[in-house]
Amino acid sequence: MKKEVKNWLDSARYDLEVAEHLFKTGKYIYTIFMCHLAIEKALKAKFEEITGKTAPKIHNLCSLINLAKLAPTEEMNKFLGELSNLSVVTRYPEDFRKMLKTFSKERTRNVLQKTKGAFQWIEKFIKL
Repeated sequence: MKKEVKNWLDSARYDLEVAEHLFKTGKYIYTIFMCHLAIEKALKAKFEEITGKTAPKIHNLCSLINLAKLAPTEEMNKFLGELSNLSVVTRYPEDFRKMLKTFSKERTRNVLQKTKGAFQWIEKFIKL
């Protein structure tokens, strides 16, 4: 595995682990943010693996999935779009208190579980 691809993947795994720790401590907004970051980096690992080029500095997961030449199910594609949109809200909150209420424990657990599934799916396409 190319050093840069491994670097992206190691960083993505680390971010997913951080998301799990944040969830356990009740920091749900940043759990969502780290879920997005883990998927973003995994997709950038795949992009770099297939192109040999540095991944673009973009954050949209739907754009990255296309650049990584992966074909997710409709359900996963919908989730990745939702995760991209949720991440924007965590970066630029218009009403922080309202956002705290929006990201309940149950909602965040659901996002984390779906992120783990999406991460495993992406990872299986990267030659380890």
